[in-house]
Amino acid sequence: MLRLRIGIVSMILAGGFVGVGTAAEQTWNGIISDSHCGAIHKTDIEHGGSITARECVIGRAGDANLPGCVSAKYGAKFVVVVGDKVYQVANQDFADLRVHAAHKVAVTGSLKGDTITVSKIVLGK
Repeated sequence: MLRLRIGIVSMILAGGFVGVGTAAEQTWNGIISDSHCGAIHKTDIEHGGSITARECVIGRAGDANLPGCVSAKYGAKFVVVVGDKVYQVANQDFADLRVHAAHKVAVTGSLKGDTITVSKIVLGK
C-alpha cells in the first residue's frame, strides 16, 4: 500500500512539473518583417533603388545583387511586427517565415519575454 501511495504521489509531482516553463499558445495579427527594418522599410534609401518590402526582407528571387536583410550578407533575423511592438522569432528556420515575408498574417506560437516560438502562420485578410 505504501508503494502505491509513493507511486501516485510521484506521478502527481512529475505531472505537475511538465507544464512548468511552457507558455500557452497565442495568436498575433501582424506582419513578418526583419530585425533591421522592423515596421518601417526605407527601401529606396537602404537599398539604393525602388524595391518592395518583401524584397527588402528576403531579397529578389534570382538576383544575387539583392539578397535582402534576412541573408548571410546582412544578417538580420525574421521578426513579427504587431502594431508598434516588434517580437523576435526563436525558430528562424520555420519555413513559412520566408513564404510570408512582408505579408499580413496570423502567427500562432508561444511567447517568452519578447520572443515568439512560431508553430503556425496563416495569411491574414
